[in-house]
Amino acid sequence: MSSVANTAAAAAAASQAQVQLALSAKFAKSNASAGQTVVHLLESANANLQQVVNSAASSGVGASLDIRA
Repeated sequence: MSSVANTAAAAAAASQAQVQLALSAKFAKSNASAGQTVVHLLESANANLQQVVNSAASSGVGASLDIRA
């Protein structure tokens, strides 16, 4: 290969590596964002569950439910 061909091949490889790096960074950012969304969803669900537990009827209500027909 000539030096011009080597230089062109090196430039093409560098360009491809840049694109791959940019895509990797974009995917990593997207995954981090998705992870934050899941954490937020779990925290909200936990807060809602705590609110339901805290506002539940007094202890013993519904404990002696007879469901026989």
